[in-house]
Amino acid sequence: MKITNLLLAGLLSLAAAQEAVAQDVVTKPDVTSPVTGEKISPVALNFFDEVKYSPAKTTFRLFAPKDAKAVTLRIYAEGLGGEPLKTVKMDYSHVGVYTATVDGDLKGKFYTFDTGRGECPGVFAKAVGVNGQRGAVVDLDETDPEGWASDRITQKVNMTDLVIYEMHHRDFSIDPSSGITHKGKFLALTEPKAIDHLKRLGVNAVHILPSYDYASVDETKLDTPQYNWGYDPLNYNVPEGSYSTNPYEPVVRIKEFKQMVRALHKAGIRVILDVVYNHTFNIDGSNFQRTWPDIFYRKTADGKWSDGSGCGNETASELAPMRQFMLQSMRYWVDEYHIDGFRVDLMGVHDIETMNRIRAMFDRDFPATFIYGEGWSAGTCAYPLEKLAVKAHIGQMPGIAAFGDEMRDALRGPFSDDTKGAFIAGLPGNEESIKFGIAGAISHPQVDMSKVNYSKEAWASQPVQAISYVSCHDDMCLVDRLRASIPGIGQDELIRLDLLAQTAVFTSQGVPFILSGEEMLRDKKGVHNSFNSPDSINRLDWTNLTKYPQVFDYYSKLIALRKNHPAFRLGDAECVRKHLEFLPVQDCLVAFRLKGNPKGDSWKNIIVILNSAKQARSVDIPAGNYTVVCRDGVINEAGLGTVSGSQVSVPAQSALILHE
Repeated sequence: MKITNLLLAGLLSLAAAQEAVAQDVVTKPDVTSPVTGEKISPVALNFFDEVKYSPAKTTFRLFAPKDAKAVTLRIYAEGLGGEPLKTVKMDYSHVGVYTATVDGDLKGKFYTFDTGRGECPGVFAKAVGVNGQRGAVVDLDETDPEGWASDRITQKVNMTDLVIYEMHHRDFSIDPSSGITHKGKFLALTEPKAIDHLKRLGVNAVHILPSYDYASVDETKLDTPQYNWGYDPLNYNVPEGSYSTNPYEPVVRIKEFKQMVRALHKAGIRVILDVVYNHTFNIDGSNFQRTWPDIFYRKTADGKWSDGSGCGNETASELAPMRQFMLQSMRYWVDEYHIDGFRVDLMGVHDIETMNRIRAMFDRDFPATFIYGEGWSAGTCAYPLEKLAVKAHIGQMPGIAAFGDEMRDALRGPFSDDTKGAFIAGLPGNEESIKFGIAGAISHPQVDMSKVNYSKEAWASQPVQAISYVSCHDDMCLVDRLRASIPGIGQDELIRLDLLAQTAVFTSQGVPFILSGEEMLRDKKGVHNSFNSPDSINRLDWTNLTKYPQVFDYYSKLIALRKNHPAFRLGDAECVRKHLEFLPVQDCLVAFRLKGNPKGDSWKNIIVILNSAKQARSVDIPAGNYTVVCRDGVINEAGLGTVSGSQVSVPAQSALILHE
């Protein structure tokens, strides 16, 4: 009876899982290949290629067209080199599905599929050998670290409660000054020094740059200096080998990635994965093209590959194969690796419907998952603009956020010219764009959209849909931008303006986001696009923590200020419009009041004034008795003194925060 009940429970669980997948797949009975005219079954799209391991046998399934004729499965002893141990012809068992079963225990062996276009591990490999050229047969249960079963963060929070810290594995820990043992590895983020730094800073979400298996770093030559951000996907569903301690052993990268997630979760820090579904490293050598050509990419009207990604190709999320791949891939990272959110690279290349399906899938099964992305493409896409997930269409994608470049460029200057400054350089004309960012990119009666850069209409329905930031990996870091736009700037002035810019970010109603190392005044030697620059350019210099202790102190206290006072993170558009009041000011000033005690804040009538002028400025405020908590680059929530009356003086190039 017990065995029967267990079997029944297993069948019900399987049925529930299949039903959940079916809700995410296309509703049409079949999809037509644009190349061969072959009908692709939704069953095939539900699973793509799959490897089912047991000690007695391993079953391989491949998603490929019938015109492939002979599809060959090869089994190898190693991840690179050597002759096949076994070659098996796969059977065309279903529309779009080839299968083969190999008897015996294949754990630790490697495999490739060959449809006549070159060997590859398929499109959905879950484990690979060195450099990702061959799939690997593993028992995923053996990759779970201790405590993994109870690891997942399920609590859904107001997303404006998040403080996102964007980091690259090598940047963060590679320098000797880091004092971290596993430099440039997943395991760096399991070490006490790394965890303690993040906790002291106060961040509660780490956005890690692409950590799937990417193509541009040769994992067989890790003794040779190599660097890349990783925006060149190879195997989307496997951790990158160069960030593991042994890229030759498939289970190592998987387990170490999970250990990293587990350590961050134990510290109360969520993990956000940077995902790049908009393009592949190349076309002819891609796993997509080698299994089922031309159904994952867009072409222009004249039959050429479209290049909305700026990387030589763009994927077609509106077509069922790519859409379903994205759904399954993102779900897999949440299921298997307990990922808490996704930053979608060039989200504007993808279509609105696909993004909404992804959001609906997570709302149903993992509602705590946060999704945000770049609301633009890098070029013109071969798909109607009105159907793309660009920033202007965020209102059509509830629960999905986008980067607010209006406030970013209003603070530090335009992306297109590193030498041009803006508000923090003491230049007038950017105040309205900063106000728009402070409101969380929603419609606000006191924001004149005709004076806002880039957007003439509010694009966020809710402030949780706006990512507030002044710098990220994909541009000059803040220190370099200040030096480039203000020639001859001294160190004291640079620090004042750096802190001023971040005060705007962390007192805004959007979701705050910072680039790793800003808290220690990092620079990248003036390099704008450091995607493949050496460690000497990208690494964090941890000695800066002792050189500029006031910077870390300000950042950490600014983050604590935001976390301790819900008035800065109201999370609702109507609530923001009710409580956020901008005060009349002159050029190079932005001032606002958070009226009353919004969301039960312990402080009443909080006032924030940002002064980028090179001299102190007087600002009229509602008459009252106030406690000053931020002044001249110092934050103390217990108070820095009091002021009374209807006017205050704001020191040059700094922020003033006070409350009644």
